[in-house]
Amino acid sequence: MSFSQNTGHAAPFPRLSILLHWVMAALIIVMLFVGLVMAHDSTIHYAGLFTLHRTVGFLILLLVIVRLINRFTNRTPTLPDDLPAPMKLAAHLSHILLYGFMIALPLVGWAMLSAGGYPITLWGGCHIPPLMGFHPHLWGALRCLHSLLAYGLILLIIAHIGAALLHGVIRRDGVMGSMLGR
Repeated sequence: MSFSQNTGHAAPFPRLSILLHWVMAALIIVMLFVGLVMAHDSTIHYAGLFTLHRTVGFLILLLVIVRLINRFTNRTPTLPDDLPAPMKLAAHLSHILLYGFMIALPLVGWAMLSAGGYPITLWGGCHIPPLMGFHPHLWGALRCLHSLLAYGLILLIIAHIGAALLHGVIRRDGVMGSMLGR
């Protein structure tokens, strides 16, 4: 078995892209952790965690819009020429899935709360309007979908971290460094 010892340095992502990536990564990790705690233990400061979860979810939705605008207005570094075509395809598809999950999870959560008739109050008492009227059966389906999407995102994040480590530790092709600003 041989590993690539390519010590090439890919062009770095634009600074705003790097900042958005790492801020959103931190927010998503916090969001998933808080969601898991809320789903499995409703006794630990549930109201505060719920407000945090709603607020961070809405912030992620706003930031993903900014991130998409940034992505379409700034070029992203190209993948290494020696990266096999299936790996390039996997990279592109995984990024599409990541963006899809970052949009779908907050929207499904917002729709779920709306269908449940719950007011959507963020920190500071800011209210956002419901996406739909009260519909308890739809609330149950959306709650299940929200959980499934969250677990799917966790798996996708693990794959994303694995791919970053593949590029940074095994291939040493500069791809991981490009998101670190190197």
